[in-house]
Amino acid sequence: MKSKNLLRLGLMGLLLFTGKVWASEGVEVDTGTTAWMLTSTALVLLMIPGLAMFYGGLVRTKNVIGTMMHSFVALAIIGVLWALVGYALTFGKSRFGGLIGWSSDYFMLKGIDNSIINGVPEYVIAMFQGKFAIITPALISGALAERVYFRGYFAFIAFWFLLIYCPLAHWIWAPDGWLANTGASGVIDLAGGLVIHVSAGTSALVAALFLGARRDYPKSQISPNNLVMTLMGAGLLWVGWFGFNAGSTNSSGLETARALTMTQISAAAGALTWLVIEAVKFRKVTSLGFVSGILAGLVVITPAAGVVQPYGAVILGAVSSIGCYYMIGVKDKFRYDDSLDCFGIHGVGSGIGVILLSFFIRKSWMETAALNIGSTWTAIDQFLVQLKGIGVTIAFSAIGTLVICYLVEKFIGFRLPAHKEMAGLDSSLHSEHGYGMLNLG
Repeated sequence: MKSKNLLRLGLMGLLLFTGKVWASEGVEVDTGTTAWMLTSTALVLLMIPGLAMFYGGLVRTKNVIGTMMHSFVALAIIGVLWALVGYALTFGKSRFGGLIGWSSDYFMLKGIDNSIINGVPEYVIAMFQGKFAIITPALISGALAERVYFRGYFAFIAFWFLLIYCPLAHWIWAPDGWLANTGASGVIDLAGGLVIHVSAGTSALVAALFLGARRDYPKSQISPNNLVMTLMGAGLLWVGWFGFNAGSTNSSGLETARALTMTQISAAAGALTWLVIEAVKFRKVTSLGFVSGILAGLVVITPAAGVVQPYGAVILGAVSSIGCYYMIGVKDKFRYDDSLDCFGIHGVGSGIGVILLSFFIRKSWMETAALNIGSTWTAIDQFLVQLKGIGVTIAFSAIGTLVICYLVEKFIGFRLPAHKEMAGLDSSLHSEHGYGMLNLG
């Protein structure tokens, strides 16, 4: 009996040493890749409180809890919807030429209990992708800050997820999605430049225009309540972005290392460029500018991290920082109230990455793309594919968001009345105060 137990322990040790285990039906599980995907899932989840802190620090004291709740509640709303129908709509079997996805086996994830994909349990893949689905509508809340009903926001992100995010993600990320099969290798969007940032940025702009500005904008100075919290939130976002981009390779090897490296370089280049702009223009630098540069560098590399090289990451990070900086100035000029610059950073920065990545793609990728079609494939060819992708994303997101905003306002209520808005979200909607003291405005 003792010898049998020793034999079992020996076999278990051998399996752990080789990094392989076996699923119940004989399918091999790569424990190394699975461990990395589990880590990446946790890193992307970490971005939700990071976003809550980033946004929460930028609003006024009377709105800090309400603003942070906009990020956190997405964990619950989209978390349930993703398991219920989201995964099926996004990664289910393509129908109508790749326009819609659906698989009944994915309803409530009931058909993936024993499924292994490329050595990774499908549950892990589903949960990793689910975190992307959660953070995307939460990004839009930055444009709606300080002036919407909680119930209206609840309905808005639920409908936006079902009607915009799921179809768009299917078009670009599902194997049979129609944009995934455009050109030699489809639209390039490693981790959501289009699916997440351009769609959220476009929708944020549309929603901000639909709702109108905060009642004291731009007449009164609206200052952040806690830049320390915003700095910490930006730090968490930077850390989480390694799971965001490197995890999107769905592997644990060379491609993963490339994506992680380009993410770090672009974020640093974006932050440094923003500091240089401020130093030249104002003779001083700001923490708010620094974190804005970080985000500009991160969003621009999100679609491109799997295909560009380090010099490309530096250039993209710098160009994105310049573009986002001046777009925020355009907001001030035209006086539309994208409160926390969701469009100015996420929409513009990632849009730059989606388009310009075409000119920094590594040679080996281009050669593989050419083999796929049995002909030459150039940067201009890919550029045209990327233009198609961003055009479709902007049009679909803008029109869909306008319809959703109208329906939510008409049937549920979206924009707060003046007295509740002036009192603040924390008091009027949640009966709380963010810092345990009187609301200081």
